[in-house]
Amino acid sequence: MRVALVLLWLFQYLPLSWQASIGNGLGWLAYYLAKSRVNVARTNLRLCFPDLSDSAREKLIKQHLQSFIRGALEHALLWWAPESRLRQLMKVEGWYELESRIGQPIILFAPHFMGLDHGGIRVAMDAKVCSMYSQQKNPQVTELLLKARKRFGNAVLLSRQDGIRGLVRAVKRDTLPFYYLPDQDFGREDAVFAPFFGVPAATITGLSRIAKLTGAVVIPVVTRQCPGGEGYITRFYPPLADFPSHDVLQDTQRMNEFIEARVKEMPAQYFWTHKRFKTRPEGEPSLY
Repeated sequence: MRVALVLLWLFQYLPLSWQASIGNGLGWLAYYLAKSRVNVARTNLRLCFPDLSDSAREKLIKQHLQSFIRGALEHALLWWAPESRLRQLMKVEGWYELESRIGQPIILFAPHFMGLDHGGIRVAMDAKVCSMYSQQKNPQVTELLLKARKRFGNAVLLSRQDGIRGLVRAVKRDTLPFYYLPDQDFGREDAVFAPFFGVPAATITGLSRIAKLTGAVVIPVVTRQCPGGEGYITRFYPPLADFPSHDVLQDTQRMNEFIEARVKEMPAQYFWTHKRFKTRPEGEPSLY
């Protein structure tokens, strides 16, 4: 592990175009070596894009793995690169959507695209925000992730193990924008089956529930990984109108519909190697 971290530390000094080329090459290799993850992505894409040909889906899997590996390697920038370089490589669009609402409860709804961590750290450079974290299997990785998120002094990190009380206080009383990632399958608890590309998906209802508890406005934020050495673009969207409603299922469906629209814009950059449809309604067989 120590050797890998040293190599990653050295990796940050390469021009971003070189980093992207190396990430793309390793991603191409992963297509042939990471069979289990490839099969997960293949199943997800078959369910979400049934009209695509098999060859088109395989091409999309390769592009996804290239984006995934590139994003993982470019965490070296987030962990060690100076702020001046990060600002140069990570641009922001629609900042006024957040800036004009600072001082009121805010949830930054950030779906799982490949630039997710890059966007979170870029936001924390200019605004004091809070987010939640989970312990990783490797404690060194957990330590690096926490240091990266706090290195500019503007992030308050809350452990998932501590429950929701501290989060509600941070958003409602302290008015810290909450960078929230609510679009993975965490099982049946606190979830509903909301369609994702027409397929019932166990989706946590936290976005609706926390917005209701805190009175927060929900601002979607998506980070796009640009080709070659062009870096990343974090875009803030207008707040979700009339959200939350009285219907949690309807709110959760709206969340998934927003993600679907962004996926169609950059399909290779969504987190397809996650078992998004792992939890099934009662009586349905496993899809994986």
